[in-house]
Amino acid sequence: MENDILLQLNEAQREAVQNIEGPVMVIAGAGSGKTRVLTYRIAYMIQQGIDPFHILALTFTNKAAREMKERMLQLVGNREAANVWMGTFHSVFARILRVEGHLLGYPPAFAIYDAEDSKRLMKSIIKEMNLDPKVYTPSWVLSRISAAKSSLISVQDYLDSPDIQAVDREANRPETGLLYKIYQDRLFRSQAMDFDDLLFNMNRILQTFPEVLFKYQNRFRYILVDEYQDTNFSQYVIIKQLAARFENICVVGDDAQSIYSFRGANIQNILNFKNDYPDYKIFKLEQNYRSTKIIVEAANKVIANNREQIYKKVWTDNEEGEKIKILRASSDNEEGQQIADTIFELKMNYQLEEDAFAVLYRTNAQSRAIEEALRRLNIPYRIYGGLSFYKRKEIKDLLAYFRLVVNPNDEDALRRVINYPSRGIGESTLDKAIVCSIENNAPLWEVISNPLNYGLQFRNTIIEKLSDFVAMIKKFHYQVKNHNAYELARQIAHASGILKELDEDKSPEGIARLDNIEELLNAINDFSQNDEFIPNIDLDEQTGIRSLDLFLQQIALLTDADDKDDEVPKVSLMTIHAAKGLEFPYVFVAGLEENLFPNIQSLGSRTELEEERRLFYVAITRAQKKLFLTYAQTRYHHGNLNYCEPSRFLDEIDEEFIDSGTKKVSWNQTVNPIKSPKLIYSKSTDTSKLKKISPADANDRLSPDVEELLHSLQTGMMVQHERFGQGKVLKLEGEGANKMATVFFPGIGQKHLLLKFAKLKII
Repeated sequence: MENDILLQLNEAQREAVQNIEGPVMVIAGAGSGKTRVLTYRIAYMIQQGIDPFHILALTFTNKAAREMKERMLQLVGNREAANVWMGTFHSVFARILRVEGHLLGYPPAFAIYDAEDSKRLMKSIIKEMNLDPKVYTPSWVLSRISAAKSSLISVQDYLDSPDIQAVDREANRPETGLLYKIYQDRLFRSQAMDFDDLLFNMNRILQTFPEVLFKYQNRFRYILVDEYQDTNFSQYVIIKQLAARFENICVVGDDAQSIYSFRGANIQNILNFKNDYPDYKIFKLEQNYRSTKIIVEAANKVIANNREQIYKKVWTDNEEGEKIKILRASSDNEEGQQIADTIFELKMNYQLEEDAFAVLYRTNAQSRAIEEALRRLNIPYRIYGGLSFYKRKEIKDLLAYFRLVVNPNDEDALRRVINYPSRGIGESTLDKAIVCSIENNAPLWEVISNPLNYGLQFRNTIIEKLSDFVAMIKKFHYQVKNHNAYELARQIAHASGILKELDEDKSPEGIARLDNIEELLNAINDFSQNDEFIPNIDLDEQTGIRSLDLFLQQIALLTDADDKDDEVPKVSLMTIHAAKGLEFPYVFVAGLEENLFPNIQSLGSRTELEEERRLFYVAITRAQKKLFLTYAQTRYHHGNLNYCEPSRFLDEIDEEFIDSGTKKVSWNQTVNPIKSPKLIYSKSTDTSKLKKISPADANDRLSPDVEELLHSLQTGMMVQHERFGQGKVLKLEGEGANKMATVFFPGIGQKHLLLKFAKLKII
């Protein structure tokens, strides 16, 4: 069996799999079989007699962990393999904190707050402190707190740092440190942690309690880390501590795909691995199994422009493939239409399904024009990473009931559902209870459970309603450990009144919401009955029941990347950041314009520009068969029409890789008849230096044919377009070179055309 495993690998993969002792770094080029190496390495270790309980494998998504575990079980063929500790950083450390969290004062059933929960809590704190929510926006404050936790900066460290306080004062947000303190106090009082706390508190445990560190160093004698280039400081420190005793650590990643610095990822973690472990071995996976030779070589040429990197030469035995096609459009709307037209043409000519195509963009705002164009051609699509099932309001409401039943001290859940569906407990009552809770430093649950003990003089009817609500939650709380998740969830859905309320709403939206609730209950039923949903080791140790608190833990750790797809093939639309780890036969990368991609905010330093280039590298390497790069000559920004230069990244692709039928224009050459590109955009990160061309200036540079069209065209005229055919002018707007026409073309619909580029002829 051992030989069978090794025979399925190429030479570089085989060496990476067999070297299981000591520190190892595997640099895995795009499409080189990184997941395969990780999976086979674990299987090989088990075959060599290593106890699976001593193996820790950390990933960034539950999807990756599931795929690896499924493949590993197929390779090893025994249930022992299920004992490998495998999962995301957050899920593995949450599991450990369930056991060790009592050392920090947390119960085993502590709640895990997701981004929406945290935002709601912060919003209420800002309101209570009478701070301006337009200055102290919850997203900004939480981002600041997240950055602090990821850097292992505690509340006290934050408040004691003159530098940090100075930054907050300069940002006109001097109370941020106090918000951090109150936020953490409220989380702790609710017996809850947010996602960053799972890493922060894991570090606290390991650094504060040497016996716990020794325990897990001894347990995790072999550590594997996927996507090491994406780790932040907090993750890096945990890994460093756990691996310190045996140093049997294998990190797998690609510095050329490090694109998450905005989340705290630090590329230096992978670049400096050799300094942390001087006796390390390095293996490079350079054979690409995904893309054509054209795509692989073009990507190599682009990334070669980065100075800070671990050198590798990615190659492939795949076919030569078609050359890269560059599509130039006059506007972002035309760019969207070109993309949709090309997808439709390829789909019909080659009998392709829609899921063979992906459209990638730098910012979410770019999707509008693309979506509209796809809808016009009835091409189904989905926004990857859009609003997921578990973020819909009705789902969050019922999950809040579940969370409250499991942990009555979960204040966020309590505030969400205490009067939903309406039970006559108004905002005034709740506000008084919250103030009392803060003044007495007591959980809100304790206050509403015993209002008279805390001096709250509510009317008897309010006391009765609070008492009924508390009794309902307590009743279910006592059933958590001896009822399976589905039985209890169904009872809560009925008793809470959510099912009744949604059932009474016969509108299409109400019916859809009820269907969503039923789908959630179906998922819980699957969880309760399916032995493969989670490993047996995650069952309640005393009862063997898949309880509601275990289900909540699974849900809290889901990411957008883990959502299930529906069965209808669709074109995938997503940001390039969301596309990492995915691949598609046909890929469009839209918006390749200077100041958009590379983004204007990333032009201030070489470090930032190199990350933008790595992002472009990721975009290119998502394509298997054919790559399209598109850009627009004009794009609206904050209501103003701006003229755009093609991205410098286009100039970094050799001419030999580009379809001769498409024109590649150097990023520092203008693509319209205007003489001086410096009048269009300054390549500064200062957005105030974006310069617009006045209609008068632009008219001086227009061709005679365009000037005649601008002067003569009127509403109601018939015109001829080289691609759309004959049409009727419905509307004219703008002046001079910015003049636009809305034209109706039979069989196609309305088009908004910038006359300067439209090449219309009056019939």
